[in-house]
Amino acid sequence: MSTKNKINAVVRYTLLIAVGLLLAYPLFWMIGSAFKHNADIFGNLNILPPPGRGTTEYFAAAWQLSPRNTMAFYYWNTLQFLIPRVIGTVISCTLTAYAIARFSFPGKKIVFTIVIVTLLMPELAFRIPIFMLYRDIGLLDTFAALYIQEFFAVGSFFVFMIIQFMRTIPRELDESAQIDGCGPLRTLIFILVPILRPIIITVGLLTFMWGMNDFQGPLIFLSSPENRVLALALRGLLQDYDVTNFGQIFAAAFMALIPTLAIFFTCSKFFVESVTSSGGKE
Repeated sequence: MSTKNKINAVVRYTLLIAVGLLLAYPLFWMIGSAFKHNADIFGNLNILPPPGRGTTEYFAAAWQLSPRNTMAFYYWNTLQFLIPRVIGTVISCTLTAYAIARFSFPGKKIVFTIVIVTLLMPELAFRIPIFMLYRDIGLLDTFAALYIQEFFAVGSFFVFMIIQFMRTIPRELDESAQIDGCGPLRTLIFILVPILRPIIITVGLLTFMWGMNDFQGPLIFLSSPENRVLALALRGLLQDYDVTNFGQIFAAAFMALIPTLAIFFTCSKFFVESVTSSGGKE
């Protein structure tokens, strides 16, 4: 490697590390604040608590997230809509992307244009008509209101991602499968899905992460205390105390973040592969 390339590599990785640390700092600060006393949280920008002043007392209070229920209750409520949402998104978006990327049919360009247009529209634009629809069919205040639409490929961003990934896969694979007697569905399941695994796992990962962070959807569609999910319960900590206990809030936020972090680091290899892989071998 030449001296110029070495200098470029050092500069590039230095910038990447600096930007990475800058982006990760709020996360580390939040985790560190869970172990600080209230008086030490906003006094400085240090991640770690002052020497000798660390505490774990807030975690027990954070686990008892409300007077009636522990965090396990809200975890369970969140998973009741999150797991079907992930399944519905992965299946419907993969099938829709397969139809658009691999088949010719009347109005195909119009369908693809609709996908792009809905991709550019804010999600809030769909909330009111969906709310009115669910009100009329009796789905309000049920977990189904948070995932039933995902079975109809409403995630246009994910449809677009899978289409672009699928376009890199040689069509000769489809033709070989058809020669061997595979129909379209068998070709998708046994030939394309194994190749699409990185992007499919990425879609599931992003759906899970965004679902865990979804506050507006549960706020609009759920009203009963027994249906309250984790995001709403965390927000309740800011309303239940005259003097906000930030240590408990950060401890609860850290505990709520653990499943997402665990799944992200478990699937990060596939996430990177979905970005860098060509999706097939020529």
